[in-house]
Amino acid sequence: MIDMDVVTLARLQFAATAMYHFLFVPLTLGLSFLLAIMESVYVMTGREIWRRMTMFWGTLFGINFAMGVATGVVMEFQFGMDWAYYSHYVGDIFGAPLAIEGLMAFFLEATFVGLFFFGWDRLSKVGHLIVTWLVAFGANFSALWILIANGWMQNPVGATFNPETMRMEIANFSDILFNTVAQAKFVHTVSAGYVTGAVFVMGVSAWFLLRGRHAEFAKRSMVVAASFGLAGALSAVVLGDESGYLATENQKMKVAGMESMWHTEPAPAAINVIAIPDQAQRRNTYELQIPYLLGIIATRSLDTPVDGIMNLYENAKERIKSGMIAYAALQKVRADKNDAEARSLFDANWKNLGYGLLLKKIRPDVENATEEQIQQAANETIPEVWVLFWGFRIMVAIGFYFIAFFAVAFWVASRHELGKWRWMLWGALATLPLPWIAVEMGWLIAEFGRQPWIIEGVLPTFYAASSLTVTDLIISLAFFVIVYSTLAVIEVFLLLHTIKKGPAERDPLEDPIGGAKVLPMAAAAQPEL
Repeated sequence: MIDMDVVTLARLQFAATAMYHFLFVPLTLGLSFLLAIMESVYVMTGREIWRRMTMFWGTLFGINFAMGVATGVVMEFQFGMDWAYYSHYVGDIFGAPLAIEGLMAFFLEATFVGLFFFGWDRLSKVGHLIVTWLVAFGANFSALWILIANGWMQNPVGATFNPETMRMEIANFSDILFNTVAQAKFVHTVSAGYVTGAVFVMGVSAWFLLRGRHAEFAKRSMVVAASFGLAGALSAVVLGDESGYLATENQKMKVAGMESMWHTEPAPAAINVIAIPDQAQRRNTYELQIPYLLGIIATRSLDTPVDGIMNLYENAKERIKSGMIAYAALQKVRADKNDAEARSLFDANWKNLGYGLLLKKIRPDVENATEEQIQQAANETIPEVWVLFWGFRIMVAIGFYFIAFFAVAFWVASRHELGKWRWMLWGALATLPLPWIAVEMGWLIAEFGRQPWIIEGVLPTFYAASSLTVTDLIISLAFFVIVYSTLAVIEVFLLLHTIKKGPAERDPLEDPIGGAKVLPMAAAAQPEL
């Protein structure tokens, strides 16, 4: 029988390390493109102030990048350490994008990061600019392969189960590569990263202006961040809607949980703006609705229903029964590979094998489960609704706030009044933590909302864990929390130290507007200069 304490601790450990790691990822994605934009302006105008901007924000990028690498390397090793059966079951599929990410994206990105920092005096202006753009593309390319792997966990396409090897194997790699869920997650995630980078630059620059330091530097930084952030915020909301639309096709239970929708309503369904879910009674004790809106958003039609939790629960029971047939047929195929009848029965039901495996938490002989045990297993498919419902609304509310925030910032910047509106500067400072809250809520919804599946509909989470002891996991969890917390403190210290120090002092010959050098009078008197 499954030791659920081991599974819970393994889940907690992975959640802790993943969410720590994702504190650094979005800032890396956002700052990388902001650096490329700033250096492009420097190369086109020749104004040294843009070079100093690139170098200052590049230093902060480098600190964050190093911490992201330190926390990210552990993630891949955890699959083998805490999730050994998962690694066996889908290693052929999941390992491919991770390997490509490591070989083609991460090492490529790390190489160009080195050239970015050490190539200022060794490369031409254009050559260094190309390196900076390659750093930005490398960071995003790295995220692409990770999200292809994660997208497959949400929507396992292009793969089939082989009863001879007892593993999922690649049937069509292009389906995995162009998985619609993975592509939607990628563009939504990087857009969130762009917003994070823009908010970071806005907040730090606002701090400089409030303290009366580096005014021209800060104003230019805010102009770039305001325009880039507005585009990123609009993209994040639009692409997030696309990601949600795809979830209505592939992860119906997650969507029903996010909307606290217990029963299927006539199309188009109303949306719960506010609700108080009662998990025990499987209903909402209070709800404030807007008619028709959920049906229009979720299905983009007026006549397509959105499945409710209880309807999906009933569907899960039927899939569990089909999974029982697949499991029983699989045992016969393994005993006799030439049993054509058993193989035919398995082929007809194998897509529900994962649902049958839900019964392993209850009894070892899946094929003999009772109706009560089937209902008990189906209960596992219902998520904690209040977590998804409120987590989703926090994320969405922050997303719309960013659109308003950057729209105002862009308007103020276009009027050249960034230094005058102190309330805008204080607002930028107060906004600093919001991107991280939003992205962590997004990952909580994506991963927690997929439970009880480590791979949607294919492999239950509890079935994928390694055969470790509770003591092993407590010790390793404590170790990771201590190490990651130490790294987080170091990151904050280094960032604050660099910010307090500020950008390099302006060259005394530099024009106040950041233009041509002011020449000494003796030199200026010579016509040839």
